[in-house]
Amino acid sequence: MKSIVQDKDITIPEGVTVDVKSRIVRVTGPRGALSRDFKHVSLEITKLSKSKINVKVWHGGRKHIACIRTIASHIENMIKGVTKGFEYKMRFVYAHFPINVNVINNGAEVEIRNFLGEKHVRKIKMLPGVTIENSTNQKDEIILTGNDVDNVSQTAASIQQSTTVRNKDIRKFLDGIYLSEKVGL
Repeated sequence: MKSIVQDKDITIPEGVTVDVKSRIVRVTGPRGALSRDFKHVSLEITKLSKSKINVKVWHGGRKHIACIRTIASHIENMIKGVTKGFEYKMRFVYAHFPINVNVINNGAEVEIRNFLGEKHVRKIKMLPGVTIENSTNQKDEIILTGNDVDNVSQTAASIQQSTTVRNKDIRKFLDGIYLSEKVGL
């Protein structure tokens, strides 16, 4: 059944400015600026005041109304990213061959060596806005930080998927680099 109108309000905290123009949302805060295009979804995004944004769908079905919450969550994640940021911690797990991870090109790329004793060197490029560093207080740990939650989580997924065990029993060979903690800074 179609609904006439559905909407959701998003509050903007102090120190953050949000600009909306033709479904392109730009969020600027103390940590930087993020921009995202929502033209693929037919809905209204209007700025009601300095501290409130409204996301509205007219004559939407069940699936179309579900897009309201999705777009609102994306905007809230952008606001959280420019105020606090996102930090993902990943741990190295190995039984016999110690995994060696090197950060190269000033944090633009990570190099994984000696995974399961293989000679093959895995290189993973960081997505824009993501910085990587070795943890100082934990032995086998790397820390990914950034403002955009999509880029930080996709980089963590790329690192984890590069160390999947193939042609062996995955119940026995649990080696790899796994996400251990998600922290909002």
